[in-house]
Amino acid sequence: MFSWLNQRKTKIILSWLIGWTLVCFWGVFPVTGQTPPIPATELRGVWLTNVDSDVLFSSDRLTDALEKLDRLHFNTVYPTVWNDGYTLYPSAVGKEVTGRSVLKIPGLQKRDMLAEVIEQSHQRGMSVLPWLEFGFMAPAESELVKRHPDWITNRADGSQVVMQGIHPRVWLNPVHPQVQQLIVDLVTELVTHYDIDGIQLDDHFGLPVELGYDAYTRQVYQSEHNGQLPPENPEDEAWIRWRADRITTVMARIFAAVKSKRPDAIVSLSPNPQHFAYSRYLQDWFSWERQGFVEELLIQIYRDDLERFQAELKRPEVQVALDHIPVGIGVLTGLKNRSVPMSQVQEQVAEVRNGKFAGVSFFFYETLWNLSQESPQNRQADWKSIFPQSAARPSILHCWR
Repeated sequence: MFSWLNQRKTKIILSWLIGWTLVCFWGVFPVTGQTPPIPATELRGVWLTNVDSDVLFSSDRLTDALEKLDRLHFNTVYPTVWNDGYTLYPSAVGKEVTGRSVLKIPGLQKRDMLAEVIEQSHQRGMSVLPWLEFGFMAPAESELVKRHPDWITNRADGSQVVMQGIHPRVWLNPVHPQVQQLIVDLVTELVTHYDIDGIQLDDHFGLPVELGYDAYTRQVYQSEHNGQLPPENPEDEAWIRWRADRITTVMARIFAAVKSKRPDAIVSLSPNPQHFAYSRYLQDWFSWERQGFVEELLIQIYRDDLERFQAELKRPEVQVALDHIPVGIGVLTGLKNRSVPMSQVQEQVAEVRNGKFAGVSFFFYETLWNLSQESPQNRQADWKSIFPQSAARPSILHCWR
């Protein structure tokens, strides 16, 4: 299984997997629909973005946000650090590949945003897991793409752009060794230079199913298939599996890099539900979890309909993962132009607790109380009722179950 890893990295991975197997034991609990007790150990996270939010662009705004989150008994923040083809912290890796060490926004210049988040969060007993939000995705006109056009993959017809709302995006080729090394180097830089509690990847650490027809990937595929070209149908089952396995290879390298530099830092993943993640984005997170490359899973279940929300919680692959690692649920608290009522948030948190999940994380900070049709005062009062007292953050490292 680990033939492509060197012997030292293999020993690191196997020692961690064996240790967890011997020490930890979890149970699977059904969703009951009853009013659940408030757990003493619970993940209470929030994503800090640089889109539709200025919380990261000012030391004062950042301090204010973390003070409020602490007062309302949140215990984890996921600040974005890789977005729009740039890092949001001073990065030697970013400078090498883009010519710029940090995203060119006035509020990020001449300061280390990530260092501030870590220092202030840790002072308050909150954990920090930098979030590599863009994964393999990049803006179509970014400097990263202009400097490295050979890193970009494409459809069978040669087109590259995949629209994300109104934004034209392209995707770095996860089969390309230099692309793989970029992601591994970013992760290694984070765990080497910052006192972080882990790193997080999300649904962009994958590849849209229609992509993968670039010259480099075709060449690799042909070398492994007696000169045969990839199937013309991008949804061919074996072709999906082949590309997904290449992304799994990168995931394994990331896990090994984290553990070799900072063994107590965890690898967190925030994907879409497995059936969508694998078929549409070649992201086989269930396989990653089974192989031990994911130590915290936060499944994005952004559903307004409660029955659909409940159905995703009960899926067999979710319950299997729940028997092995802390599995939390990503809950949508709103978007800039889409307000989510607190009654829906409260209802979904109750369902997560009934299912004995590890906890919740909310997308995103501004919609906790600032961007909403409800008043900030009323929403903050509701958060106090959801989290009336502090809770320890669960971790696979501490066998919280």
